[in-house]
Amino acid sequence: MVQLRSLAANSPTRRSHWYALGLSEEDMAKPKIAVVNSSSELAVCYSHLDGIARIVKDAVRAAGGVPFEVRTTAPSDFITGAGRSGSYILSARDLVTNDIEAQVEAAMLDGMVCLTSCDKTPPGHMMAAGRLDIPTILVIGGYQASGMIGNEHVDLEDLWSGSIGTRFGKPYPHDEQEMIRQAVRGPGVCAGMATANTMHCVVEALGMCLPGSAPVRANSDKMIDAARRSGARIVEMVLEGLNPRKVLTPAAFHNAVATVLAVSGSINAIKHLQAIASEAHVDIDIFALWDEIGRKVPVLSAVRPNGEVRIEEYEDAGGAAATLRQLAPLLRTDALTCTGKTLAENLESAAVVDPEIIRPLDRPISEGPSIAILKGSFAPESAVVKLGIRDGKRPEFFEGPARVFENTALALDAIETGRIKAGDVLILRGQGLKGGPAMGGGASIVLFAIDAAGIARETAFITDGQLSGLCLKGLTVAEVAPEAAVGGPIGLVHDGDRVRIDVPNRSIDLLVDAQTLAGRAAEIHGPAKAEGYLGIYQRDVQPMSTGAVLID
Repeated sequence: MVQLRSLAANSPTRRSHWYALGLSEEDMAKPKIAVVNSSSELAVCYSHLDGIARIVKDAVRAAGGVPFEVRTTAPSDFITGAGRSGSYILSARDLVTNDIEAQVEAAMLDGMVCLTSCDKTPPGHMMAAGRLDIPTILVIGGYQASGMIGNEHVDLEDLWSGSIGTRFGKPYPHDEQEMIRQAVRGPGVCAGMATANTMHCVVEALGMCLPGSAPVRANSDKMIDAARRSGARIVEMVLEGLNPRKVLTPAAFHNAVATVLAVSGSINAIKHLQAIASEAHVDIDIFALWDEIGRKVPVLSAVRPNGEVRIEEYEDAGGAAATLRQLAPLLRTDALTCTGKTLAENLESAAVVDPEIIRPLDRPISEGPSIAILKGSFAPESAVVKLGIRDGKRPEFFEGPARVFENTALALDAIETGRIKAGDVLILRGQGLKGGPAMGGGASIVLFAIDAAGIARETAFITDGQLSGLCLKGLTVAEVAPEAAVGGPIGLVHDGDRVRIDVPNRSIDLLVDAQTLAGRAAEIHGPAKAEGYLGIYQRDVQPMSTGAVLID
């Protein structure tokens, strides 16, 4: 019989508080379950989660547990990205983790159900699960409905791309106000295989949610059923002693990496997976694993922005479960999941409803990798390039002179005034973990501007910042490490220096001799000091090799 943490911590004063909340003497001996809710009236990503929390809590009670709803911060890219050039987006991921620790661990609760939604909550929840190592299951919050204008779908990607294109004389395809009203038609995360839906699929691949949970229409019967079953399952997990570190194993991370590659997901998944591994004390190098698996896994699905498949079609075709089934020969199917069964056992009931949308391994959409890790004299630790569907239209080798910019505004001005020419390598630096800080700064905006200006195929773009999961334009290398602010070679580049990107050989090099670079070392002055929470983040954030966690 598992010893309940909450029971061992039941002091007279603690019981007195809980009696006042309405708990009975019988309740004192039941498993205490945190229902982690990031509900917020700021963003539709989270606006529906109060209703889901009620369903989960009812299910926990029916299963013999006592639920306690706790709240965390709720980062949403298009809302909380407005301040400090987006620096709160990534940094809030670790606030989610610390919020959970400060409430769930401090109260010595027995397990938790995390209602997971926009980009940073899935990794934040799983980082907390790995850190606390108490039974945890995630409920996928689902994706938002998009609208129609005439016979055309309109979603947030269309609106964002169009808003940047207008700066370059490219009008919206429809009336702006009509697009604003139609792009988002309900609660949930951005439609498409951007970071949120990528991470939802990662949750399932890691075995941290019930099979068949991702992706899912927000507030659908399917999502509500998963929430109800998750509330019941967490009580069983507590009594079984099924803790996250039994699920978050090297085999599980292998499966998650393969899944992201197969759907050409967001590059942000790399650092999030490494952060989860760091918190769960899994000794694994996700960047090395990515390179290894990337040479084997082809692209099996082409959801927007990779192709024209909509996220609804991907869900209806079988979603993450069907992708895992198609990938099974390349997976570690002996991995344990939150069901108490192995991935192989879970996949016995998974169906590939449409093999044209989720292809088999012997008939992929394109060869892999959809995302590759580069290294070289420009990025001694790592850099990430998203290739998407490798159809030969996007260059994979590029050499040209550098055009260097220290901030987004300067880069946008150069693009707008035509000073970036075919053959140039545009470099935007000072956007990294410490330089941004927290990778704020707007690298994604610059990339969309390059595309809007019509030069994405004739130029290359390199940054030490991160990119939105919606970005897939031209030859782009992001998250260069070490970043400029800590003395990385990207901080030593001068206009006119030649840079070579060679994806087939997984290399990125600055073609300047070592003696010349050494003479430029004094040019690195470090980032401007941030204040408040961003100052704490800037001071404590660890390198990209850890997933940018705040613990050493």
